[in-house]
Amino acid sequence: MKTYVLKEENNKLSYSEAALVDNPSSLKIIDHPTRLRILNLLAKKPMYPAQIAKELKMHEQKVYYHIKQMTNSGLLEIVEREEIRGTVAKKLAPKYLNFVFSLSKNWKKLDGLIEKKDPLIETFLTPFVKDNDLNAKIVVGSPDPHGPHKARARDGHYAIDLALFLGQYLVASEFSTKLDVDIDLKQSKNLILVGGPVTNLVVGKINDFLPAKFSEKRPWGIVTKKQTYTEESIGMISKGPNPYSPEHFILVIAGIRFIGTKSAVLALTKFTKQTIHRFTGQKEFHAIVQGFDLDGDGKIDSIEVLEWKK
Repeated sequence: MKTYVLKEENNKLSYSEAALVDNPSSLKIIDHPTRLRILNLLAKKPMYPAQIAKELKMHEQKVYYHIKQMTNSGLLEIVEREEIRGTVAKKLAPKYLNFVFSLSKNWKKLDGLIEKKDPLIETFLTPFVKDNDLNAKIVVGSPDPHGPHKARARDGHYAIDLALFLGQYLVASEFSTKLDVDIDLKQSKNLILVGGPVTNLVVGKINDFLPAKFSEKRPWGIVTKKQTYTEESIGMISKGPNPYSPEHFILVIAGIRFIGTKSAVLALTKFTKQTIHRFTGQKEFHAIVQGFDLDGDGKIDSIEVLEWKK
């Protein structure tokens, strides 16, 4: 079991690993000025006992005594060994620099410290975010030529912006990102798909089940019941059941071209409420969006929602 110390500063949480002490007598091992000096020195970089003695201007035997006490107590660990003149010198580093004495038996979940987010966004992200953890695979297109069009994905890096956005709703998680060529839909659960069907083959496989579909031949476009969109800066955010596992869901964030995917990612991550404000918990939902470069720097910085599926 690992223990961490949390620190709140400027409304942000940071953490550091710590040793949990449930017996106050265990703290006596560091309640000594020389040992604290050694720990502070080793906190900067690992060192050999001879180096420690020289730095602290102390006799080596005295240093060895304190090192032995702390090593036996698990405070120090050997990170490197080197043979010097027939003897093995051991380079040491602190195993812990934080020590927590606790009598509490009532440990609470960390999500209690996290500020509650907008309920509409939390509902929209369900079940992809569950219990403050990622409950889905993020799938991007392979950067290598693949699929019938031998296309290379150029929009996979937008998953980073998506991950940063999702991180607002997660306490801690290993973001599970997969390439489209590594996904078996028959074994899939909740999926977040980034990129259109030409570069993300998983989107192509579920295209017929989407409430708004991508055209299957040139000119590429997004087809809804209202109209067909063909401008490259247009993308969509679509949420619905996973056709291969109906108890799970798929979220598609994709565009006609990679610039349309950027528009869709920007819409969800930066203009979230504007994009999903007509979402009311329905099983199927989509928003068609178009990106615009308002400041003229050649980069999309704003979006307009062209259509919603209510």
